[in-house]
Amino acid sequence: MSSTPTNPPEHTAEKRQVALHSMLAASAMTVLKLAAGIFSGSLGVLSDAAHSALDLAGATLTFLSVRVSDKPADEDHTYGHGKVENISSFVEAGLMAISCAWIIWEALSRMINHTVELHHSLWPVLVLLISIAVDYWRSRQLLAVARRTGSPALATDAFHFASDIWSTLAVLAGLGASWIGTRFHVEWLRYADPFAAIVVSLMILRLTLQLTRETVGALTDQIPAETRNRVVSEVEGVEGVLAVEQARVRRSGAAYFADLTLALPRRSTFEHTGELVRAATEAVHRALPQADVVIHTVPRTDHAESIFDRVRAVAARNNVSVHELSVQSHNGRLRVEQHVELDENMPLLQAHSFVSAMEAEILRDAPEIDSVLTHIESEPATIEQPEEVVVDDRRLEKALRAAASHIPEIVDVHELTVLRAGDHIDVSCHCTLPDQLSMLRVHEVITALEDRFKADCPEVARVTIHPEPVTDNTR
Repeated sequence: MSSTPTNPPEHTAEKRQVALHSMLAASAMTVLKLAAGIFSGSLGVLSDAAHSALDLAGATLTFLSVRVSDKPADEDHTYGHGKVENISSFVEAGLMAISCAWIIWEALSRMINHTVELHHSLWPVLVLLISIAVDYWRSRQLLAVARRTGSPALATDAFHFASDIWSTLAVLAGLGASWIGTRFHVEWLRYADPFAAIVVSLMILRLTLQLTRETVGALTDQIPAETRNRVVSEVEGVEGVLAVEQARVRRSGAAYFADLTLALPRRSTFEHTGELVRAATEAVHRALPQADVVIHTVPRTDHAESIFDRVRAVAARNNVSVHELSVQSHNGRLRVEQHVELDENMPLLQAHSFVSAMEAEILRDAPEIDSVLTHIESEPATIEQPEEVVVDDRRLEKALRAAASHIPEIVDVHELTVLRAGDHIDVSCHCTLPDQLSMLRVHEVITALEDRFKADCPEVARVTIHPEPVTDNTR
């Protein structure tokens, strides 16, 4: 069973809008910083401009990637397009590393060759202060949307703008120190600007390395152990799940995919298995909301399984139904008797071979059983067409009530229906019994009523009696 969520439309619109705003903000700040850097000759300002240019490239890439990543899955991309965001983050990290390497090289060159010449003015300082305000505003907005939508590309963009704040502060400190060095003829302070550029670049490189590890992890389907453990813990808490035999979780962009193999009691019906799978899917969604969940189930023996369950499990495995199942214990040896329904058109030889193989399977699965005796019945597959339907047959009704009067537990019999097809007569009725009567005793009472009635009316071929409690008898 699988559960495939859809990306909320409001998330798509919000991601695109905030990505567009980031691209516009990065464009404006890149132009301002570049102009200020060229005017002042500050490598620190130019490095910050390069960082902003990188942010512009990243913001543009993010804007394009979120448009692609939100496309639904298709024949060529069965898991969707979410990895586009991870690729976008990886490319941005690479651009950041290249930019930082160039800035460090240029700064070292200036320091070694003593070519540090700055034109101090208030304008670059104002540009940098404006940049800090814009970066703070954009990083907060991007991070908020990234958390709401789970977008790694927006989270990377938020990281870029946040790192700009620290780099800009370092550049401001470098400009200030350089101005002091020039003003008061402190020679070593004149190198504060390229030194600040190196510090900023190293800081960004460190963060870039961390970002790269996370992005590569996402591209290679690496998931934190606590994420998988949280999913397994939630699913194992579902009543009826014996164990989580396998759990695989991967992420593609903002979307999670969970593939699980669950061990369920083999005595579970197909319908009950479906309910357990639905409950397990809800458990996964508690750990990973909106995850795409695929669950495979395998039948397993559990400690609460009785000898009756084990016999029925063999029948279910052979796709046949059993009834009138009984187990007798004599001198420590178990004997099983059962009724099995097979295709009404199956030849006896084939039916006997099938049942013999099934009995051997029961003995293998339950070694404590000494012998198995099977009564073979035909499984109805033909729709009967009675010639006459009689709702009120006084003679048969009188005989039925007379038979019921000999059984003290029977409160009432009613809704008698007689179906006639030639000499074949079928009778059905409702029988009211005490509310607290056990099903074992109910079966005994119904069987006794059927036997008495058929003894009095031997022309009746089949009797179907529906038991109902007194409180539910709305007649």
